[in-house]
Amino acid sequence: MPKYTLSRRRLLSLLAVSISSAALPSTVHADNTRSSKGADTQEDATVSPRIGIALGAGGANGLAHILMLEVLDDMGIEPYHITGSSIGAIIGALYASGMTAKQIRERVEQFIISPDESLIEQLSNKETLRWLDFIELEIGNGGLLSSEGFIAYLYETLKYDTFEALEIPLTVVAADLWRREQVALEAGALLPAVRASMALPGVFHPVALNNRVLVDGGAVNPVPYDLLDESCDIIIGIDVSGERSTPERSIPGYFETLFSSVKIMQQSIMTEKLRHNPPDIYISPQIVDIRALEFYRAEQVFKQAEPAKKELQQVLTRMLS
Repeated sequence: MPKYTLSRRRLLSLLAVSISSAALPSTVHADNTRSSKGADTQEDATVSPRIGIALGAGGANGLAHILMLEVLDDMGIEPYHITGSSIGAIIGALYASGMTAKQIRERVEQFIISPDESLIEQLSNKETLRWLDFIELEIGNGGLLSSEGFIAYLYETLKYDTFEALEIPLTVVAADLWRREQVALEAGALLPAVRASMALPGVFHPVALNNRVLVDGGAVNPVPYDLLDESCDIIIGIDVSGERSTPERSIPGYFETLFSSVKIMQQSIMTEKLRHNPPDIYISPQIVDIRALEFYRAEQVFKQAEPAKKELQQVLTRMLS
């Protein structure tokens, strides 16, 4: 079962807010759509529990974030603040720009390769072929794969170019390669920040931004819920690190070794964070044997993440009832 925690301090805070606003009608958005930020939204935020959500690193496993955001849409909840690392930064940017989880899922599903389709059918699918743009070799630039194709696709999808224009506040996490420290990006150009956050060392080349050389945010903060400040009444952390079965081969290949080593590092970071400062709700979908770059296996990710989606909905329903 997915894991979650709830702090006593946050629960008491939530109860106080709920009691003070018990006589007020709740805000519900119909048809899975979300309203833009405005006077009404800000007014509602002063009386409704402010929910912050952190979307973690995890490669293709991060497509599970979409299901967690579906819960918020289904419940008529607009996050007060979103933080994201790596794939979490990508999904977070799309959602913060005003897209619903349903719309993001529909975009992703365009790239699903069906086992029932022949090779000719798959090659004739223009959207499926877009995956080839995402895996262009970039040997000699600090990485093996290029993120340019995916960033170009992201640019086509996003409504806005800057953090300031987003409908929901967003903080993106990257790591400074030379200073060996966390960098929280929440102002200025959006796409370079997202590109930096997903620059997995050895796979995607680093990004030069604000006089720094930046790499994947998962190297320093895999699930950046600690960047959601005290103004949030409920803090949710979504950990999509996933699990891997022990392969029959005793010695894995290059990418398997690289990605597994990154997972070990991230798990060590998360173990310490959860020990000293857990979020109010911690969800870790049990996604098994999905490799970091297997985004075309979105259907399997969605299926495996369904129990975690139900768990999040149940926990939030109990807290907000």
